Amino acid sequence: MRAALAPGVRLLRALPRDSRYRGLTLVLTFLSYTSYHLSRKPISIVKSQLHPNCSALDLNPHNDSNSSTWCCWAPFDGDNYKELFGALDNAFLVAYAIGMFISGIFGERLPLRYYLSGGMVLSGLFTALFGLGYFWDIHVLWYFIVVQVCNGLVQTTGWPAVVACVGNWFGKGKRGLIMGIWNSHTSVGNILGSLIAGAWVSSAWGLSFVVPGIIITTVGIICFFFLVEYPEDVDCSPPLHHMAPDEDPGGVTISEKDPEAVTSNEGPLSLSGQSSADHSHSPKEPAEEPEAISFLGALRIPGVVEFSLCLLFAKLVSYTFLYWLPLYIVNVAHFGAKEAGDLSTLFDVGGILGGIFAGLISDYTGGRATTCCVMLVVAAPMLFLYNHVGQNGIGTSIAMLIICGALVNGPYALITTAVSADLGTHESLKGNAKALSTVTAIIDGTGSVGAALGPLLAGLISPTGWNNVFYMLIAADVLACLLLARVVVKEARGWCGYMARQRGFKEF
Repeated sequence: MRAALAPGVRLLRALPRDSRYRGLTLVLTFLSYTSYHLSRKPISIVKSQLHPNCSALDLNPHNDSNSSTWCCWAPFDGDNYKELFGALDNAFLVAYAIGMFISGIFGERLPLRYYLSGGMVLSGLFTALFGLGYFWDIHVLWYFIVVQVCNGLVQTTGWPAVVACVGNWFGKGKRGLIMGIWNSHTSVGNILGSLIAGAWVSSAWGLSFVVPGIIITTVGIICFFFLVEYPEDVDCSPPLHHMAPDEDPGGVTISEKDPEAVTSNEGPLSLSGQSSADHSHSPKEPAEEPEAISFLGALRIPGVVEFSLCLLFAKLVSYTFLYWLPLYIVNVAHFGAKEAGDLSTLFDVGGILGGIFAGLISDYTGGRATTCCVMLVVAAPMLFLYNHVGQNGIGTSIAMLIICGALVNGPYALITTAVSADLGTHESLKGNAKALSTVTAIIDGTGSVGAALGPLLAGLISPTGWNNVFYMLIAADVLACLLLARVVVKEARGWCGYMARQRGFKEF
């Protein structure tokens, strides 16, 4: 007797062909970038183990006269250990920022599947090499610096490739919500990276790097065998990247909201990056391969510069938390390394909620810049409160970490996903989706400059007190908001014009 068809298979057969492949693309790219962030997180967890408080441990088994550093891992056993940790972070992040500008150009010209899977395998190799320094008993700074630089360079393959793949499969309609949910891979990767690294941080911290290295390599091999770059490659229908000329994602006509967007010859951003022309054709014609856009050509797309500079400061705040939050919790709340790592994951839980919320609101209102600006304005006082009252109790700490994570990572997630995809398929490009990877790399590369500056400044400022670190983060938040002022004003004028016309219609 033959069994009935499995329920899961029946469900797959019931789904349209396009939906199956879109789902596969979402899952594979989600897992890919989850593993990228999973492999970046261990360094923040292991820092407290490389330079622990030796006086709180048992008596020095070596009877060394320097009892305060006998348990530290050289070369991080000196008084300048915070500066050395900052150098490690900066080695990775500076290499990442520089490599990102180049990565997008390569990503437009190489097959995305090869580019992504190859980068993941190399990322796994260099992540594992850092951990192998523990087993090989390496105590020279240059080894760890070189590994961090190489890892930073190869990790730039990830973001332009995954955003380009998702942008190729999904149109603009609900891009903010879909990418807001999809972008939770950043926080999920940070959480898993913290938990995996925390499992071995006190016993054999080398495994905190080796295991994530194996994971990202495995996922890279899976992507090599199953990732589909373009819908046309499997005879699926390409998405429409632009709304009709009289409608935006919020369901309101653009001509009513912003007449400037209709009359402009340049195709500037209206409320969420769309312009007036109606290009209903697909972004990638099967018969011909469009030319990749130049770096300067991508910079001329309206909105790219503003959002790139905003992301620089937003990412400065986010990555300072990514690399220094566990050490801050250890120093201020006096938790152990594992407990601090586990508690720091709540910041990423908030990041998941913030990314989804930002995407949903920006889809409904059509105001990407305004959504980012409001969240950044609210984040500044919340950072101040977390530093002053966040350690008053475990309940307060949990609540403040989730709120701060949502407000800090919400704009960061929105800009790096939906905004990047909007600008990379902007109508001024006349349907050339080959700009998507380059635009994404420019925006994230500029943001990565801030990601490099944040941990570096935290390492330099933290010896003067953690209060000063938070003042630096608050200042960066305010600057990120101010840089979007022009786009926010444009969105506000569009809304005011729309409301005035609505009142006029009702009076008539």
